[in-house]
Amino acid sequence: MGWIFGQLKPYKRQVVYALIALFIGAGAWLLLGQGVKAAVDQGFLANNAQRLTQMVALVLAIGVVGSIATYFRFFYMVWLGERVSADIRQQVYSHLLTLSPEFYAKTRTGEVISRFTSDTTVLQTVVGSGLSMALRSTVTFIGALLLMLFTSHVLTLCVLIAVPIVLLPIRIFGARVRTYARNSQDRVADVGAYIDESLHEIQTVQAYTHEHLDREHFSQRIEGVMGAARQRIRFRALMIASIIAISLLAITLVAWLGANQVLSGELSAGELTAFMFYAVMAGGSVATISEVIGEIQKAAGASERMMELLDTVSQIKDAPMPQPLPQPVRGELVLANAGFSYAESQDLEQEWVLKDLNLHIQPGERVALVGPSGAGKSTLFQCLLRFYDMQRGQITLDGVPITSVGLRELRQQFAMVSQESVIFADSVRENIAYGRPDASQAEIEAAAKAARADEFIAELPEGYHTQLGERGVRLSGGQKQRIAIARAILANRPILLLDEATSALDAANEIKVKQALDELMQGKTTLIIAHRLATVTNADRIVVMDKGQIQAVGTHQQLLTENALYRELAQLQLIA
Repeated sequence: MGWIFGQLKPYKRQVVYALIALFIGAGAWLLLGQGVKAAVDQGFLANNAQRLTQMVALVLAIGVVGSIATYFRFFYMVWLGERVSADIRQQVYSHLLTLSPEFYAKTRTGEVISRFTSDTTVLQTVVGSGLSMALRSTVTFIGALLLMLFTSHVLTLCVLIAVPIVLLPIRIFGARVRTYARNSQDRVADVGAYIDESLHEIQTVQAYTHEHLDREHFSQRIEGVMGAARQRIRFRALMIASIIAISLLAITLVAWLGANQVLSGELSAGELTAFMFYAVMAGGSVATISEVIGEIQKAAGASERMMELLDTVSQIKDAPMPQPLPQPVRGELVLANAGFSYAESQDLEQEWVLKDLNLHIQPGERVALVGPSGAGKSTLFQCLLRFYDMQRGQITLDGVPITSVGLRELRQQFAMVSQESVIFADSVRENIAYGRPDASQAEIEAAAKAARADEFIAELPEGYHTQLGERGVRLSGGQKQRIAIARAILANRPILLLDEATSALDAANEIKVKQALDELMQGKTTLIIAHRLATVTNADRIVVMDKGQIQAVGTHQQLLTENALYRELAQLQLIA
């Protein structure tokens, strides 16, 4: 909860306004009791119509002041709730962008989204209304207690004896409510993750007629949510019901004692009326506080989950004192005894995905990486971009270890086209300009033409301003790939990473795009992952990888003669 209050520090002025309005409002409602007392004693019982009218007018005036103060309290508190929620979302999103792919490999995206949305909504509700109600009720309770003490010491003593008893259910059930609230939110996050996964892959779900099983699995998860919620609701209901029952019993006993004091002449009817007015206000305040405590317990669970995200440390550390790259960047890459493993412990030799890689890639050289699936080719790309760090050896770019270069500067030297082209739910223009947001329209169109994408873009309803939908749902596989290639062309970075960049193209378009890539690769260091050897036979060098190791390096003709694995791949693909 201290973390939540810490989010309010930048908005001290608004907090002060809200507190002023809160105290004025609470004071106005407390003054109502004195107005009622005067109306009963000086007007009603004294049979003084003029005084009664004056007191009623005073009560109405106090009510108007209280209503105006309530407006400002509500406005500022709800605004603070929205503002804090927005700030937390920005903090969490900014932090999520810094986490390495290793985090997302272990954590389901849907669960992260659930924390990001539903948990911040809980915090927004608590800050915007829960805290306001709790503060108002606390001030009201203290004020009512002081005025009750001023009216009757004996009756106030009875109320004070009842208060600890009323708070007892909060002590007994509050911790349970918090525990079950967190459990319930975890279950909701699991549901969110399942929805995200199944709807993202809806074509596969429907193609394999898996809908009925997904309904069953989803139903089981929903029942899990309900089971967790049932426990939370049960203990919260017990807490509220216990408080109401104890409060009602206490007020009834106090009213009985007060009535006896009026009959004996110790109190006036107006004083008893005012006392009961304050007693009801105090009891209502305690009930409100107890209900808000349930919300605060839920918010505590939500804040713990948010803090877990914010406290997650990225495994990839930016260089504390980044070493700049020589300018201009030439694109010389050297791997020296480089080794990598996804496992936390690398004691076993078979856990190494990349083992003792030694490779010197000259500036402007085209190097193809070939080998069976699982050879470590894509992992090598990820290590070059520092999505993961090598545990052995090192990689240097133009003589500088990549771990010594600032992450931003390092990654700005690479343009990547992956096998599964990434298209964002935005316009064609924004997708192509993703790596260079400041590019002109002419530069974007030139890149699209070079990637042979301009033809189909011109046929889209709004051309370059056409919205492509989630993950580019409006485009075919080949069209997505050409958009991705146009993005790499426009980025114009010294090193290209091509992961089977023409795999989704038909024969005619593949020829066009290969021509565009040949033009793009001029003067740039290029690494190409190739499953089809026909696409890399003209590379300067071909690196044959298997089980994380380099088996051979050479030209196509050299490897056909000297390397059995390459020859086997060639016989399966080219000769056959």
